Amino acid sequence: MNNLNELPIFEGMKISVIIAFYKNFPFLDLIFAGLKRQNHTDFEVIVAEDDNAAETPAFIRDRSADLPFPIKHVNQLQDLGFRKNEILNKAIAASSGEFLVLLDGDCVPHRHLLKEYAELAREGVALYGRRVMVSQRLTAKLLATGDLKLLSLYHHMRYGSKRIEDGIYLPFFRKRTVRGIWGCNWGIMKRHLIEVNGYDEDYVSAGVGEDIDIEWRLIRKGVKLQSVKHRAIVYHLWHKAHYSLDQCEPNYAMLRAKQQQDHAYCLNGLDKYL
Repeated sequence: MNNLNELPIFEGMKISVIIAFYKNFPFLDLIFAGLKRQNHTDFEVIVAEDDNAAETPAFIRDRSADLPFPIKHVNQLQDLGFRKNEILNKAIAASSGEFLVLLDGDCVPHRHLLKEYAELAREGVALYGRRVMVSQRLTAKLLATGDLKLLSLYHHMRYGSKRIEDGIYLPFFRKRTVRGIWGCNWGIMKRHLIEVNGYDEDYVSAGVGEDIDIEWRLIRKGVKLQSVKHRAIVYHLWHKAHYSLDQCEPNYAMLRAKQQQDHAYCLNGLDKYL
């Protein structure tokens, strides 16, 4: 299995796009705008809200009238702090697509994002893309105008975005050496997430649990990782950091303990919602 082309393509497969969302409605508006311009159109969107904001249902209903894709909304009963893995599991259970694309609520998709995931989807493979780090100035301009044409190479250079090279779209690019799922931009067959019981809900703070943990469990189950850098691209909008790397250390300690126990099928995960 050295090349994606050695595995069968799933024609006509429906995609469920899961957006991990928490409070930032202007960012969600830009993500909806990015999804509206996708040239792959057979998908649903699930807003996975790690909160229970009173205004969210009305916001989604209002935006849905102008969007060509259906939107589902799953939310927590109350805001108990970081419970991202739990709400992602609830969204997976609510999804109807065979293939899932997972995005964070601060990442606007490139217009070919879903086309690339649809074309590259395979059994036994987890696909993962990369992100451009949009500068603070350019993020402010995007929020003020809603103009996604600003997500161009020229504007990224002009306004000082970072990792600009990761935003260069190269549809025939193949790279296998870039390692590591980033939870903000990856895709996988739904059944593979069911096989590892989804996200481990023992992680109740940010970092590790929503990408590194699920990556090792998928690999343990025999799923291969495939980079789709330069093909599956998102634009990470600037915001103040929510946590520091030092704050991730308890999660790393938990990860090490779980790896020693060798539970690829996590004990506190998706099955309770299926």
